[in-house]
Amino acid sequence: MKFDIVVIGGGLVGASLVAALQDSGLRIALIETREPPPLSKGDSSWDSRVYAISPGSASFLQSCGVWQRIDSSRVTPVYDMAVFGDDNSAKINFSSYEMGVSELAFIAENRQLQTAVWDVLNRPNEHIEIICPARCTSIVWHDSHVEVQLEDGRLIETALVAGADGVNSWVRKQAGIDISRHAYHQIGLVANFSAEHSHRNIAHQWFRRDGVLALLPLPDNLVSMVWSTTDEHANLLKELPEDELCQRVAEASSNTLGNLQVVTPPVGFPLNFVHVKNLVKPRLVLIGDAAHGIHPLAGQGVNLGLRDTRELAAQLNARGLQTDCGDFMLLRRYECARKEDILALEAVTDGLQKLFTNSNPSVARLRNLGLEITNHLPLIKNRLMQHALN
Repeated sequence: MKFDIVVIGGGLVGASLVAALQDSGLRIALIETREPPPLSKGDSSWDSRVYAISPGSASFLQSCGVWQRIDSSRVTPVYDMAVFGDDNSAKINFSSYEMGVSELAFIAENRQLQTAVWDVLNRPNEHIEIICPARCTSIVWHDSHVEVQLEDGRLIETALVAGADGVNSWVRKQAGIDISRHAYHQIGLVANFSAEHSHRNIAHQWFRRDGVLALLPLPDNLVSMVWSTTDEHANLLKELPEDELCQRVAEASSNTLGNLQVVTPPVGFPLNFVHVKNLVKPRLVLIGDAAHGIHPLAGQGVNLGLRDTRELAAQLNARGLQTDCGDFMLLRRYECARKEDILALEAVTDGLQKLFTNSNPSVARLRNLGLEITNHLPLIKNRLMQHALN
């Protein structure tokens, strides 16, 4: 079993890399431990995990044949964003009209995105092999190739391994790549609600002293909650009766959307910061959460991963006469192209998390004043948003 590229990890980022390279002529294998859950045609339930997909990421997924396969009635455009400080008065607004764009983002369910990208991969293609479910047991790097051993005894030979297996990447560990990591001691609590008042396609976010609360618009009067809060507070919220949870969320969001009703119960994810020292080694490249782990307060984690995929696919498609996909200089071009974007988002998200969890009253006054000042400086606001649109 010989391939040009073996992608390990079939989440949205890993699968989208295969989709982006489907017409490249490269022989590609995708290894994933779990069978993706099928989406039932009659299933009208809502996935509690949603993503804010940037216009740039949506265009990329469109070019891969993925975006057009998502049920458009389940995708909600975001026209405006309202971000509030923790003093109930400081805020900053972002408008698609002021930015001169159709929308700032699209809110889409994880399940819909996964199903769409796997629909693309399951189409007949002689250059692509899906090895799923399957588990890797070892990787051995050689000068000319890489050997990937599967649990069932199969041995795969490839020119390049792409690690897309998440923030606790097994591939990264096998390669001996160093990371710096710290826990935020927070849980990202997600749930969906039906709101009394229309969200008007506005994404709301509150930087509170107990964490960061966001209400993201879904179709009709539905909203998706993402509340990044302390472990203790998150566990308390999860144990509340539904009516009390709704009341807590409504109060925390200043009753902006009126009364709330639970549509999908809360689920929590631990939050960590992970900085990866190297994105590439000879015959290895990391993408997605395997390459970085950031706080979700900016809603940019999945877009950061899709920008990895977009850049790597572009480098591989433009390799010219270079027939070796694992060539280190080719991979270094990818790493150099991605470093600035990754470092900038790591600094911004980690810095904001620390800033808004600081209990010093002087720091609190300064951060809220900063929000107000920025709100009155259109050039700075546009600069902040421009990066998020990519």
